[in-house]
Amino acid sequence: MILDLDRFIREENAFWKELEDCLELLERRAEHQMDLAESRRFYYLYRRAASDLARISTFAAEPAIRGYLESLVARAYSEIHETRDKPYRLRPVSWFFETFPQTFRRRARAFQVSLAITLVGILFGAGAIALDPQSKETLMPFSHLQGDPSKRVEREEKQERDFMKGEHSTFAAMLMVNNIRVSILALGLGITWGLGTIVLLFYNGIILGAVALDYIRAGQSVFLAGWLLPHGSIEIPAVLIAGQAGLVLANALVGWGNALSLRERLRAVSGDLVTLIFGVALLLVWAGIVESFLSQYHKPGMLYALKIAFGCLELTLLFAFLFRAGAHKTPRGPAGEPTP
Repeated sequence: MILDLDRFIREENAFWKELEDCLELLERRAEHQMDLAESRRFYYLYRRAASDLARISTFAAEPAIRGYLESLVARAYSEIHETRDKPYRLRPVSWFFETFPQTFRRRARAFQVSLAITLVGILFGAGAIALDPQSKETLMPFSHLQGDPSKRVEREEKQERDFMKGEHSTFAAMLMVNNIRVSILALGLGITWGLGTIVLLFYNGIILGAVALDYIRAGQSVFLAGWLLPHGSIEIPAVLIAGQAGLVLANALVGWGNALSLRERLRAVSGDLVTLIFGVALLLVWAGIVESFLSQYHKPGMLYALKIAFGCLELTLLFAFLFRAGAHKTPRGPAGEPTP
């Protein structure tokens, strides 16, 4: 075989270098997953390098080039036929801004059911207050909600500006712990084939509907919006997502129309459950901070219009985040593997 070796090396060197760069990336970042186009390109470069090695193997005078290609082809072969699970490197920012919203959208049907259950509860709670105002003593679990809303608003607006006296962090931590506990409970109750999750979501809706109508009937709509929106615009969707996770678990347990075994179904949803509940926890941390440092302050120290605008902005950003973040990326599970 006649071969212009110098010309051959010049023409092929760029392809070898490209393959070497790909290999270095895969070896340096074990969690990296190539998409379909990258995989095809990598396989093409491997086949080309193997062909070049076969063509140059007859040139005994070029052992360095032959040795380089042998190493390159062997490394590429190992990557192509690798069967072990690659270690996962935790990337919190990428997980939160890509994996979490992608998982939320992939399980959107469960979120829709969670929202529908809560809305039914809101209607039930509002209807109960409208038909029997005295029922709020039964419906509302907190004593400060059972009195006259107008008197509470008057009392809240007269309290001193820094009424917590440096206890913001303690109060915020208490709120975070309580809300996260309720969210974990909403997920855990999915093990009751979803019945417990449904009851919890429905009851939360009852409380929300009863409180909302009670304050609206008392002419305190602005106070209600200024009080609830800053933290509620994050807290309420977070609880709905926790309910979503519980319903995903319930669906895996029931397994209607799914030929997989129970173990396989649970394994298939386990990553999504972890992602959803950790995302909920982070959202509730923010909601707790906002409730402690902003929601509990009212006029004249804090303008209601400012609090309402802040809550609306939060809600807009949250929905944009959940429905758009990571949309241009390949969805991946908690261990970095692409998901269907």
